[in-house]
Amino acid sequence: MQELMARQGMGKQGNQQNPEQEKQQEDAKREADERRQMMLSQVLSSQARERIARIALVKPEKARGVEDVILRAAQMGQIVEKVSEERLITLLEQINSQTTKQTKVTVSTNGAVGWTTIRKEEEYYDVLCISMEISLLC
Repeated sequence: MQELMARQGMGKQGNQQNPEQEKQQEDAKREADERRQMMLSQVLSSQARERIARIALVKPEKARGVEDVILRAAQMGQIVEKVSEERLITLLEQINSQTTKQTKVTVSTNGAVGWTTIRKEEEYYDVLCISMEISLLC
């Protein structure tokens, strides 16, 4: 039993990193984040930074992606002045239009006026059909 416990203890230690290595990794990550924030502060107006911060509260991955696009553009010399909030909104709209999720809608009806079922992805909706023509915006 002691041998089994000793093996398990050894296994745990083998998976853990040296505390010094962990500290170095944390420091490197912190420095990289600080450099990133400094670069963003140089290319974004304060209003644009605030908007990205609000987006990050709800969708951190989207905010990170927008920051990446802006930083890449700045590194390629495509940004000559600070990005205003209006320009950021335009960029967000462009990104949203390119990454819009396609939704499949299936309508099952017997051809008569009455209740029918609409399937949108994995959700089902019962609707009252008063004509055969159904238009859906997804």
